[in-house]
Amino acid sequence: MTHVVEKERRDVRPSEKALLYADHLIAGYLPGVNILNGVDFHLDDGELVGIIGPNGAGKSTLLKALFGLIPVRSGKVVLRGADITSAPAHVLVSKGLGFVPQTNNVFAALTIEENLKMGVYLRAKSFTERFAHVVELFPLLGERRNVKAGSLSGGERQMVAMGRALMMSPSVLLLDEPSAGLSPALQDEVFARCKLINETGVSVIMVEQNARRCLQICDRGYVLEQGANKYTDTGQGLLADPRVIECYLGTLGQK
Repeated sequence: MTHVVEKERRDVRPSEKALLYADHLIAGYLPGVNILNGVDFHLDDGELVGIIGPNGAGKSTLLKALFGLIPVRSGKVVLRGADITSAPAHVLVSKGLGFVPQTNNVFAALTIEENLKMGVYLRAKSFTERFAHVVELFPLLGERRNVKAGSLSGGERQMVAMGRALMMSPSVLLLDEPSAGLSPALQDEVFARCKLINETGVSVIMVEQNARRCLQICDRGYVLEQGANKYTDTGQGLLADPRVIECYLGTLGQK
């Protein structure tokens, strides 16, 4: 057992080519109450990394800590060798981080096109070029560009939110539960689009409750529990790990 624990600790350390890493993050929303209890994490250039675990494990909190949305009490977040811990959102966006929250992720009163313009407000002159790129990934956004986002389905809103985050040409995209609340068919579509985004050169960090589907498409995965690292391995390695199947995947892990 000692050997396994040591192996897992070694795996969570950043490699020499790490694009983004978090070192022993301790963070929370309320004073004196920590949600993250020393999480280590790294993302290599070009990777798609999944984060799974039970409800309340700190998965979404980790994304918010990476994006400077909650207080980091200890540890640090590093992007391309530069400390970005708790940097303001507009600074992080300009440095190549995009974040898609799970809820309230579109401007309902604005059209699809206006939502995408909001995504590129820091570089307004690049709108035409970036819009063309985004609608290649999400053709529906081009076809319905003048439709109000508030009238869209959940899956369509998710496309708008992801498209808006991509307007600034991020090198890292943080996705918080992109398949939440969607039908199985729409979930499959979202996962396919996430994989396609990654294949265009964007490194992706995905928090997901649909653990099996997430691990099927990711290069590596992390299992969090009670705000700390529990297991980490390749996506396929975690899918086949008896401990992960028993505790987090159930019979789904064997399909």
